[in-house]
Amino acid sequence: MIIFVQIISMLEIGLFGVGHLGKIHLRLLKELNTLYKIVGVHDNNLDYGKQIAHEFQIPFFENPNELINQSDCLDVVTPTISHFELAYKIISANKHVFIEKPITQTIEEAEKLIQLNKKNQIKVQVGHVERFNPAFVKAMPYFKNPMFIETHRLAQFNPRGTDVPVVLDLMIHDLDVILSVVDSEVENISASGVAVVSDSDDIANARIVFKNGCVANLTSSRISLKNMRKSRFFQKDAYISVDFLTKELEVFRLENIEGEPDPFDIVFDLGENKTKKKVLFDKPDIFDFNAIKEELISFHDSIVNNNAPKVNIFDASKALTLAYQILDNIQKAKPLL
Repeated sequence: MIIFVQIISMLEIGLFGVGHLGKIHLRLLKELNTLYKIVGVHDNNLDYGKQIAHEFQIPFFENPNELINQSDCLDVVTPTISHFELAYKIISANKHVFIEKPITQTIEEAEKLIQLNKKNQIKVQVGHVERFNPAFVKAMPYFKNPMFIETHRLAQFNPRGTDVPVVLDLMIHDLDVILSVVDSEVENISASGVAVVSDSDDIANARIVFKNGCVANLTSSRISLKNMRKSRFFQKDAYISVDFLTKELEVFRLENIEGEPDPFDIVFDLGENKTKKKVLFDKPDIFDFNAIKEELISFHDSIVNNNAPKVNIFDASKALTLAYQILDNIQKAKPLL
């Protein structure tokens, strides 16, 4: 009898940044102990970094270059301002890298990483976590050329993250999601935003028109009374509602009726000489899972099996470019003071 044993390659990983999100990554990497061995961590706040390293019982590296050299791959969960410098070092060292969103602070920095990686050809995955949200994953097979999209991403105020505009803090999640389902270039953007409690815009709205005719209307706020992360997709004969917060999916579809409708059908009568349609409602059961954990599993898979990362360096650069185009439009829409 022949027994086949699947061998899972363990990767040695180093982590940069042990703040709020960094500690979440650290905990999940420890749980994924068949996929990753944690080499150690580095944080610019040495005392705090050493404290967290001691708490998690892993080595702390004062020298970031040593951590890079001793790792197969790196997880960058630092403030955005340091993403480029770290990622450039890591890619130059031919090490795979996971970078939290946004990929870099500027479009120019993202382009430099792209050009560098064209030479090195290592795996670069970016943490646009909503692509791994179980409700969105379940919704993917239903998308057939959506032509109107409406998103609301509202959050209660939290001082963490207010150093950047809400477009880069929150809206960029929805920009990445939209770009992943709309196969078209952007044709026109109009946007507005207001700074209410911080020095950068706390609430923003953008209307994006794509060359294929699709229109996306996005609203993001970090000064709301309640949290909301909901997107609605409208396409021919279908309406798809994805709740990223509650991880729920609702799908309404229209289907032609042949002959007489069932008395229990909900019927759309489109008028004389028109085919009658019935409304089909589906609320699929969704198996809940940790989206960040799935990101890290996917990163491992891309390295070990030489697959393209699910959110690659080009995807992240497109989302960042669109975010800055929206920010430019917001500035142009503001009156001169």
